[in-house]
Amino acid sequence: MTEPFSPGDLAVDHALARLSGGVRFLLDITPVDSDEVREAYLAGEVLEPEFTYRELESDPDVLEAELARIDPATVENPTLGHLLRAKHREMELQLQMLCARGTPEFRDMSVELYGAVTPALYERASALLLVVDPPDPGAGTLTAEEFRDLAEQELDHYRELDPDIGLHVEMRDDVSGVLCEGTTLLISNQSTIASRRAFALLQHEIGTHLITQVNGSRQPMTVLGTGLAGYDETQEGLAVLAEVAVGGLTPARLRTLAARVVVVHDMLHGASFTECHERLVEAGIPSGSAFTTVMRVFRSGGLTKDAIYLRGLVDLLAHLNGGGSLTTLYAGKFSLADLPLIEELTSSGCINPPAVLPRFWDLPGTRERLVEAAAADDLTQLTRGEST
Repeated sequence: MTEPFSPGDLAVDHALARLSGGVRFLLDITPVDSDEVREAYLAGEVLEPEFTYRELESDPDVLEAELARIDPATVENPTLGHLLRAKHREMELQLQMLCARGTPEFRDMSVELYGAVTPALYERASALLLVVDPPDPGAGTLTAEEFRDLAEQELDHYRELDPDIGLHVEMRDDVSGVLCEGTTLLISNQSTIASRRAFALLQHEIGTHLITQVNGSRQPMTVLGTGLAGYDETQEGLAVLAEVAVGGLTPARLRTLAARVVVVHDMLHGASFTECHERLVEAGIPSGSAFTTVMRVFRSGGLTKDAIYLRGLVDLLAHLNGGGSLTTLYAGKFSLADLPLIEELTSSGCINPPAVLPRFWDLPGTRERLVEAAAADDLTQLTRGEST
């Protein structure tokens, strides 16, 4: 049986968590001027877009020096030591990527961090791009302010459960779309959200990303709050599965996930920004949406992260279909591959079960939709049903 963590082990964990929490990786590799560049590109004023990125708040070389002072090899607990060594290496890679923004090296390290696209995943995504019907404009859109108000209402539910939960919503000019950073949901001032997608998006961002951050940060092993190595794929798969659970995975959304995989594949095989954009437009994706998808993949020199959404979803559906449970996955941010280790630590009392579970779990039809999704032999079946 695994022994409880020693003070020395926890000191290494806490040091890694503090350093990881101070790195704004996604914000720092995402353009601050994507909206302006999109307008110019769609107007035909630019052939191959060039983006501007924020200045780094912290010098990556200094952060690397701080990271080098943290030695996971000293960790006595073998399971914890394994997990922290992998996290240490992931952070080294992220800091090196921040130094390499805009270079070919960035793309190469992105492949090491997030993986490439397997032939099987590419074939599946390409088929979805052709099979799923082109998006329906739906029944209107929400402004950034309207979506913020809905997010505040969603957070109020969790604040009632725990007044100290510490989650926030913030609108900003220098972000693209909607994303989470730590305990904050960031919304671009320029965002418009399809009304039929709003509830599902809240479950994706708040019900998954923010809730696992809260649960993870309260663990004895605090790096579960900022995320163990490779957690992104399972996190994004879990977040998309939340959309499925509430009946909010629309055909347009599924096309977007497939398009991301296709663009990552094509980018890695030498396609230009314009070539990738034209392929999506020819497949029936609106030009503006296609631009955003391609921008996400080409940012900072080439980011393969967007392939993990569909890959993570497929892996979690297989996990569910094999009789696996999702509950422990909300205890923090970690990969499905590490689930047996997390379960081992939980059974020995080193890690606690999740203190807060997503609100949507208690909504009518959620469990039934997940059972049906796990048994589906075609991903297009996941888009059935209406948003709650």
